[in-house]
Amino acid sequence: MIQLLVFLPLLAAIVAGFGNRAIGNVPAKVVTTAALFASCALAWPIFFGYLNGTSGPTVEPVLDWIRSGDMDVAWALRVDALTAVMLVVITSVSALVHLYSWGYMAEDPDQPRFFAYLSLFTFAMLMLVTANNLVQMFFGWEGVGLASYLLIGFWFRKPSANAAAIKAFVVNRVGDLGFMLGIFGTFLVFKTVSIPDILAAAPHMAGSTIGFLWFRADTMTVLCLLLFVGAMGKSAQLGLHTWLPDAMEGPTPVSALIHAATMVTAGVFMVCRLSPMFETSPAALTFVTTIGAATCLFAATVALVQTDIKRVIAYSTCSQLGYMFFAAGIGAYGSAMFHLFTHAFFKALLFLGAGSVIHAMHHEQDMRFYGGLRKKIPVTFWGMMAGTLAITGVGIPGVWGLPQIGFAGFHSKDAIIEGAWASGNVGVWIVGVLVALLTSFYSWRLMFLTFWGQPRWAQSENIQHALHAHDHDGAHGHHDEAADEHAGHAPDAHAPGQHDLPVGTGGYHPHESPLNMLIPLMILSVGAVAAGFVFKGFFIEPMAGRTYWHGAVAFRGELMEAMESVPVPIKLGTAIAMLLGLFTAWYGYIRNRDFPAHVAGQFAVLYDFLLHKWYFDELYALLFVRPAFAIGRLLWHRGDEQTINRFGPDGSAWVVQMGSRAAGRLQTGYVYTYAFVMLIGLTAAVTWAIGL
Repeated sequence: MIQLLVFLPLLAAIVAGFGNRAIGNVPAKVVTTAALFASCALAWPIFFGYLNGTSGPTVEPVLDWIRSGDMDVAWALRVDALTAVMLVVITSVSALVHLYSWGYMAEDPDQPRFFAYLSLFTFAMLMLVTANNLVQMFFGWEGVGLASYLLIGFWFRKPSANAAAIKAFVVNRVGDLGFMLGIFGTFLVFKTVSIPDILAAAPHMAGSTIGFLWFRADTMTVLCLLLFVGAMGKSAQLGLHTWLPDAMEGPTPVSALIHAATMVTAGVFMVCRLSPMFETSPAALTFVTTIGAATCLFAATVALVQTDIKRVIAYSTCSQLGYMFFAAGIGAYGSAMFHLFTHAFFKALLFLGAGSVIHAMHHEQDMRFYGGLRKKIPVTFWGMMAGTLAITGVGIPGVWGLPQIGFAGFHSKDAIIEGAWASGNVGVWIVGVLVALLTSFYSWRLMFLTFWGQPRWAQSENIQHALHAHDHDGAHGHHDEAADEHAGHAPDAHAPGQHDLPVGTGGYHPHESPLNMLIPLMILSVGAVAAGFVFKGFFIEPMAGRTYWHGAVAFRGELMEAMESVPVPIKLGTAIAMLLGLFTAWYGYIRNRDFPAHVAGQFAVLYDFLLHKWYFDELYALLFVRPAFAIGRLLWHRGDEQTINRFGPDGSAWVVQMGSRAAGRLQTGYVYTYAFVMLIGLTAAVTWAIGL
């Protein structure tokens, strides 16, 4: 069954990709979507088997893969509790994204290619999470990198999409270098790449040293830090995060798939999978905690000032990933996986909801040109409301005898923040609570700017341009390539409904998305509401009694016990932070709309700092991009043109040209000239022979 689950998306990708336009749009969509729903249907029973405690770890061999010296790599599919969680997350979100894309990409001429990429992406992620050895994990790791490059740059006629795809690919190569070195080092130390064997032997390597960069260092610290560099790239942690916001250049379903369930969670999964290794190195765990907390705070501050609806949610993803990593760093691996699980539902919901808003607003992504949409697109509004309630952590803390009940993010995020306090990391707890406040503010800011207030559509040049084009052509359903370009999309990359521009009243009228886009929103809304309290017990409460978690993640029973005795004020911290963020957003964007501009003016330097994303892009451009271009120009002009070409192709061509001219002078047409040359040649030959 697991083989069918994993390889169905690959088979569908092959059919849709190679069949392409020969089989047509509908067959390609049917094959890929049906394959993903079939995989999803197979994944949930596996998960419920672990949920009920009736299943245990299994390994299904596929084939012998690599045998070279001491390295014996068998391709096998490992399923345990950790894998079961990832299987339902990946297949569920991917299946819904496939269905959603039927509507969103309805008018794109390259639909078979798009759906093939989606399925290929899903297969690569499934290979990653079912890996039984590090080489197989690296295969899936690089597979999602390749597929993300293809998906981000799907609209390849758009220069910004190509640039974003290249940026994602290059930044991830930096992280992947660390991951490769970590795998090489792990094989060097353990003489195997088998994950179960490595995890079993890891505790015995604690305290040993290894030569690295001309000095000796703690073996497990070096290996864990190198592996974590790979996680920093894939999961967009501070320093290697710059690719993630630019990934918004791809179609919105791609954003939902990358951010919610697949590529960006790969790093979290890897750290939890290899947690027995990380447990042997307190220094590595401290580094993971620090990077996670810093990323959490950085991304939340940048999200405060973004005006592009997708970029707000993108930085939110970066921030939530920071939560997951600092949870893993403090040893709360169950909490990290719990937040990964709930985050998949509400983040996919928010991205797909944003896509529905963008669809309704003729590809306008600037929230400053929205307003008053809750009555125009009510299903989208309630879906995004459910996602916002989940990500901001709305719920009732279990204090003073009250039942602990709330939306998905309430249970998982509170578990992480309480775990930080229970582990003694007060500084990390403060960061967690502060970020909860910031998350509440920017999430409700998005909702208020989009769905409340007076409509501001008339200020949008994008919509006005589309209306003008509609009036000019007079044909309902005209394909307006100029409007597509103005909207930031390639002429062949528009979503459905962009031609629905009623002009009877002289203005634009937003409209609800088609049913195949709304059904995924409804299903994900259920997950955003219920996933927290329904599945909390699987991840947090009775972990000590669930032996199948052992070997999947490291277990810290003392931390689980300490979380049960967290003081009431600490439990109330996140709830208070959420309410403060909600009130501030309400005051600034509903009650007193001049307040945000006043604050931005008062703190202009800070506002500019956040607007430029802490100047990371500018700093990297100064340190890496410009020097790289300068070196490239130097090698081009001085090395290639003035050296290689001068003495190589151009130089040899000059020698041949001069030689041909000299030889040409001897071609006089007179017999005595040729006789003279023959005499000289004969004399030279005789002289050479006598000399021998």
